[in-house]
Amino acid sequence: MAQPSTILGISCYYHDSAAAVVRDGRIVAAAQEERFDREKYSAAFPERAINDCLQRAGVSVLDVDCVAFYEKPYLKLGRVMVGHLVSWPRSFPNFAAMMPSWLEDRLSLPVTLRDRLGFDGPVYFVKHHLSHAAASYYASGFDQAALLTVDGIGEWASASWGQALGGDITIERELRYPNSLGLLYSILCTYLGFQVFTGEGKVMALAAFGEPRFVDRLERCLELRPDGSFRLDPGYFTLNAGTRMFSRRFEALMGPARREGEPLEQRHFDVAASLQALCERILLAMARHVHQRTGLTRLCAAGGVFLNVVANSRILAETPFEELYILPAAGDAGAALGAALWAHHALLGGERCEPLAHAYLGPRYDRERVRRVLLREGASFRELEEGELCRRAAGHIADGRIVAWFQGGMEYGPRALGARSMLADPRNPDMKRILNDRVKHREPFRPYGVSVLAEQAPEWFELDHPSPFMLLVGRIRDDKRARIPSAIHVDDTCRIQTVDRSGEPPRYRALLEAFYDLTGVPMVINTSFNVQEPIVCSPDDAWATFARSDMDHLVIEGFLVDKAP
Repeated sequence: MAQPSTILGISCYYHDSAAAVVRDGRIVAAAQEERFDREKYSAAFPERAINDCLQRAGVSVLDVDCVAFYEKPYLKLGRVMVGHLVSWPRSFPNFAAMMPSWLEDRLSLPVTLRDRLGFDGPVYFVKHHLSHAAASYYASGFDQAALLTVDGIGEWASASWGQALGGDITIERELRYPNSLGLLYSILCTYLGFQVFTGEGKVMALAAFGEPRFVDRLERCLELRPDGSFRLDPGYFTLNAGTRMFSRRFEALMGPARREGEPLEQRHFDVAASLQALCERILLAMARHVHQRTGLTRLCAAGGVFLNVVANSRILAETPFEELYILPAAGDAGAALGAALWAHHALLGGERCEPLAHAYLGPRYDRERVRRVLLREGASFRELEEGELCRRAAGHIADGRIVAWFQGGMEYGPRALGARSMLADPRNPDMKRILNDRVKHREPFRPYGVSVLAEQAPEWFELDHPSPFMLLVGRIRDDKRARIPSAIHVDDTCRIQTVDRSGEPPRYRALLEAFYDLTGVPMVINTSFNVQEPIVCSPDDAWATFARSDMDHLVIEGFLVDKAP
């Protein structure tokens, strides 16, 4: 039997830096650095996240047996160097801007760990897509499962598939850079005038307003194979060779690119719809191929591309896979946990960890800490027992008010799941517009998801699977459509979080039940508690965002805070 161990997993230096701690085979803490340094998609060394995770695990850095990093930096540097040499000399400006950061931090992680944290123990470097696969598989609780990872780029791999049995992972095949579905999606984001990382979700929302009439043109840019693998035509793309990743030839094929801030035209909606259709076609082909090769009925998927909820739902509906598990932190933040889990199982011979029951792995704050913040800020608040707190919050939502909701441990991953959320009434036909214009200050075409009582979800949506991490969509049933107009996207679907009776996060289930008792509708609109910033982390963040926003009430642990004195 393996000795007890404390393993620190880290991802950083690209985007979504994060830390995770696995102690004696249990996933005890995980958090993203952006929640602490308040920089969206922070790529910084996650010192604050590391310290928080260690503190919540009840250990110091002296107790850490090893650190597991989510990729192999030298292997990745080799790919970066080759890419720049292929495009030389046009790639020189990018090369000159990139190399100092590599020399300063990316190639010297053990030195950084020693200097910043005082850690001088072993550091293991795990392949990027293996970290993704390990995160999803070991957290799933499945004994046997097929594996599929798809993202922008790791070292060389942009996608991989394999299978796992009894704790052992085998990667069978990789798709390699520059042939990348995540990269293609990001390129089209910039073509449509959005930024990488922030724009992919916007493009997915935009797609529902268009028709996929440009799919045939996009297909000219790649050679697609029956197994879902493909080869990008380099004539249409300019990787490493300038400030944009598509060429003049691509614009000649697709039309002129939209600049950020320019009006959206129907052509842009149709390009987004075509990209989404192509993405779904590729993912479905990959999933069917993996099922054919493995014969397994459970699929563990990981990588940022699996934040595409429409594609995820089609995999469940249109492939032979009967169960699909996706880590709530499907992107690079989740790879920090994957690296730690891989070290525990494969390197240290640890026993299989328990399944990840919920996403609330971040910091939580006691009632006295919250009280001190509210008193310091001169807030108008009342302390209420749980039943009264939830009934009042439900009543405010039913009256058309917007409630900020802060309870328990912060979510791990990009989705607000009832720990750091803004809540509103889906019955109000103006609520989507109010949230976009008055509170979130974002594009009017973007939809909102809902949190729904799990046992009620099938009565309202065409959804046969639990969706605890809001990674699936469901079509709204015809007889319910008129009752929740602000939850409906233009394609009659809704992104769904099913909330069961597990008790995490505290009070959220009770709030939904109170709203159901009051209105007959077993759900609320749930969007992230932030305004053009990372999701709030601490009570101080919550108060600051609430105070400067146009929200009406804040429910923070056992306190109900009103905006007006």
